[in-house]
Amino acid sequence: MTEARLSITLPEGVWIADLSTEHPEATVRVLAAMPDDRVGFGLVRIEGPGADAIVEGMRAATDVTSLSVLRRDERGAVVQFETTQPLLLLSARESGIAIEPPVEIRGGVATVEVTASRERLSKLGEQLRAFGLEFEVEYLREEGDAERVLSDRQREVLLAAVENGYYETPRRCSLTDLAEDLGVAKSTASETLHRAEGAVIERFVADRR
Repeated sequence: MTEARLSITLPEGVWIADLSTEHPEATVRVLAAMPDDRVGFGLVRIEGPGADAIVEGMRAATDVTSLSVLRRDERGAVVQFETTQPLLLLSARESGIAIEPPVEIRGGVATVEVTASRERLSKLGEQLRAFGLEFEVEYLREEGDAERVLSDRQREVLLAAVENGYYETPRRCSLTDLAEDLGVAKSTASETLHRAEGAVIERFVADRR
C-alpha cells in the first residue's frame, strides 16, 4: 500500500473553489463526506476571518441544495450541507479510494491524504483529470518503508546513540562509551552508526524530492 498527499486545485465556477479563493484567510476543513448517485453530503468546520462570509456564500450557491449550521462560535462554524458538485468525492468513488478526513481547503486548493495501491492511486489521478482537477503530489510513501530503511542492528545502534546522548550538545556519550554499552568494538559501532545515519539522511532527502 502507498500513502500519498495531494494538493488539488479546484476549478473556477465550483462554489467551494470560488468562496475559498475569495476568502483565502479562512480554512474549510472537511470532517466527513459521502457521495450519493448525484449529490454529496458533507460536514465541514469553517474557521478564521471570512468564515461567516463563506457560510453565507454557501447558502447562496445554487449547487448547495441544503445547509444547516450545527454550531457557531468565535472561531467559526460547523456546517452540514448537500451539494450537486462533489467533484472530489466522485473522483474518489470512481477510483475505489476512501479520502481520509480531514481534508483542508484554503485559497481554492484542497489538501488530500489517501492510502491505496499504486494502481488505484493512478486511477484516482485519471479521475481527477477527467473532472478538470489539476493536482500536485506532495509525497508518495510506501507503507512500511520506515521499517525497511534500517536493518535491525542499525536501528538498535542508532536508538542506543540517541538514548545515551551521543547526539546531544555537548555529548553525554562518546563513541567509545557507546561501543562499550553495546558490547562491540569501537570500529564496529562507528561503521554501523555511519551506515544508519547515511540511510536516514538518504530517506529524508528522497522524501523531499
